[in-house]
Amino acid sequence: MPIRIRPSEITSESVYLRRRQLMGAALAAPLLALPGCSDAHQEAVPPTPQAEALTSWADVTNYNNFYEFGTAKTDPAKHAHTLVTRPWGVTIAGEAEVTGHFELDDLIQPHQAQERIYRLRCVEGWSMVIPWLGFPLADLLKRFRPTSRARFVAFETLADPRQMPGVRQRILQWPYREGLRIDEAMHPLTLLATGLYGRELPNQNGAPLRLVVPWKYGFKSIKSIVKISFVEQMPPTSWNLSQPNEYGFYSNVNPAVRHPRWSQKTERRIAGSGSKLFAERIPTLPFNGYADEVASLYAGMDLRLWF
Repeated sequence: MPIRIRPSEITSESVYLRRRQLMGAALAAPLLALPGCSDAHQEAVPPTPQAEALTSWADVTNYNNFYEFGTAKTDPAKHAHTLVTRPWGVTIAGEAEVTGHFELDDLIQPHQAQERIYRLRCVEGWSMVIPWLGFPLADLLKRFRPTSRARFVAFETLADPRQMPGVRQRILQWPYREGLRIDEAMHPLTLLATGLYGRELPNQNGAPLRLVVPWKYGFKSIKSIVKISFVEQMPPTSWNLSQPNEYGFYSNVNPAVRHPRWSQKTERRIAGSGSKLFAERIPTLPFNGYADEVASLYAGMDLRLWF
């Protein structure tokens, strides 16, 4: 279940970071491969190098893209308090033996949240390092027993203009949609997040349930999920529908593929005490640094064509 913490019990960021330093030796070891995933992806989950400073709680929760609450980076933190995250249900549909509408707690209660420190790379050129809480998406999806016709997994975000002021504007085609190929969805790195920094997931970060796909640009990590569908054909996705020449279906982090409006070769890391505006730019890594784990998923594909 999502973590419920009284304000008096919240660990400050400075204490949290000291705790992580003490745990450094343990975190430097790879996590064990997760059960229930295909044999082709039983590799260990890589830890984030300790040299990479975590992005502060303040920046993680106040510098966001969540257009349902506005297009400015500060809009989600200002407006997302209107989102009601309890009760919350998720519809499971499509090519699976088990489908229907499920209450959130029934979906996530069997799964124990674990910490994963992942890089998040935005297509606009900034990046963060975030300690997420969640569990592998595969552990949830396999419960619904997808059939052999399920080649992709499609996701939808809540689109309620009463709670989400941005939905009242024609910024995108609502509801927000995303999708993954099923082997991407079943990969051990793909996370369903219910929290970050040891706390329950804030509304502006996609409460109560969001996707985290660390080797793809951040807009693929869909927030506030209300529907998951197993489908045979590649599903439409919001940014690809809006601007297909800029946003492909796969959207893997690829410094060799230039965005039509800016280069993807470098990024500005928002972390530690660095300034969002003047942080030193660093090279962007293929697949956001997770190439050893995921590059085999795309063997033989032209990643300039399938961007």
